[in-house]
Amino acid sequence: MSPVIHLEAIRKTYFMGTHSLDVLKGIDLDIHRNEYVALMGPSGSGKSTLMNILGCLDTPTSGKYVLNNRDVSKMTDDELAEVRNKEIGFVFQQFNLLPRLTAAENVALPLVYAGVNKKIRMEKANEALAKVGLADRAHHKSNEMSGGQIQRVAIARAIVNNPSILLADEPTGNLDTKTSIEVMEIFGQIQAAGNTVILVTHEEDIAAYAKRVVRLRDGLIETDIVKQASGVAG
Repeated sequence: MSPVIHLEAIRKTYFMGTHSLDVLKGIDLDIHRNEYVALMGPSGSGKSTLMNILGCLDTPTSGKYVLNNRDVSKMTDDELAEVRNKEIGFVFQQFNLLPRLTAAENVALPLVYAGVNKKIRMEKANEALAKVGLADRAHHKSNEMSGGQIQRVAIARAIVNNPSILLADEPTGNLDTKTSIEVMEIFGQIQAAGNTVILVTHEEDIAAYAKRVVRLRDGLIETDIVKQASGVAG
């Protein structure tokens, strides 16, 4: 089976006047469907740039990126926006919920952009909330929920479109330890249900939940380790 993500010689160079900065220096990486991968690396390693390319928020300077059998490395901004909405679910550290909307309305937003009618999108939003244990919070706004509940709403929003990959950027950065464990258990359940999860983190205890850890240093993959033991850290 072909990988859901195929990166081939991915390079990213930023140009500032007469100076150039090579951030990614030739990344080769395959991620298969239903994998649970943590991307790690120190500040300046290139992991944030790689995440932006994986999420189609940025394009490589050179190289090839095939997502779900589509070459996205040469797409236009409009084409990339469509791919982001249909193929990628994002979970960010800052939650990014709209405070005036209810949980269900926030979760339904990607379906609004996809042109799904209101009845179906609210049904799908409620289904996604049930998957993260928040069926009883559908009509609550963010100021009526805890930080952990808000992050679970953000996760529900990320999976409502049944994306090819779920991309989580430091998803527990604003949460306490107990809540972080609860949120990471939800990611585990999502992966166990068949989704591909890619986690960007600098925290070893959070990366321990993943089944595979890819470490970057100086714009290159330093190590790529698949864990043999099953289960998650607790």
